[in-house]
Amino acid sequence: MSSFDTLVAVVTGGGSGIGAAVTAAFRARGARVAVLDLEPGAPADGILPVVADVADRSSLERAAELVATELGGADILVNNAGISAVGTVEANDDAEWQRVLDVNVVGIARTTAAFLPYLRRSPHPAIVNTSSIAALAGLPQRVLYSASKGAVHAMTLALATDLVGEGIRVNCVAPGTVDTPWVARLLARTDDPAGEKERLAARQPTGRLVTAAEVAEAVAYLADPASAATTGMSLAVDGGMSGLRLPARGHIQGAGVSSSR
Repeated sequence: MSSFDTLVAVVTGGGSGIGAAVTAAFRARGARVAVLDLEPGAPADGILPVVADVADRSSLERAAELVATELGGADILVNNAGISAVGTVEANDDAEWQRVLDVNVVGIARTTAAFLPYLRRSPHPAIVNTSSIAALAGLPQRVLYSASKGAVHAMTLALATDLVGEGIRVNCVAPGTVDTPWVARLLARTDDPAGEKERLAARQPTGRLVTAAEVAEAVAYLADPASAATTGMSLAVDGGMSGLRLPARGHIQGAGVSSSR
């Protein structure tokens, strides 16, 4: 029996991209999944689509009640819904700052608050937030987005601290650039989509974009009851971008290193 067989998972932004991959990974492990999204898709075996907006507290409270009624409660919450922002600090006005922070940061707070009463009843409660490499690495043209994901990272640690005494684990994943429809739409707005995609791939040491399925496997690990000792952690899924420093092209590895011989 899979350790997910008796669990109910809730995935915000589960209608596409990383959220859809997380839903598929949970279903493959036997969990029933509530997909919360503005467009959650059609019902399927073990999947409950719920129209919900992370920017609307009452919408989330209704969604939580529906999930509890239909699926019996909630054991795992994946706060994955988010939106992008591009540009330097001058590029986005106050309204855009408020919109992005409201979805990416306050949206997690709203959703967590709505589902906490049900998580507290679970024998294996876990929360996994979707952060980003942008939370800890300075990326060009990503000031607003980076600020929002830095807040997600900090909120993950604070939530983990507040909830550890109740047995509720809180972690986050920090993906690099993931090959999703969201990224494809961003690339489509550039003058050279193919060239820009190659540049995004090249900045990750593996030389390719991360797949949504790879991020989903990391989320499943953090949500798994078998990972009961893991809380307050950020798991990078970024092709080595956050930790590896490769030699520049043309550099001979080991050249210039002193030797006692």
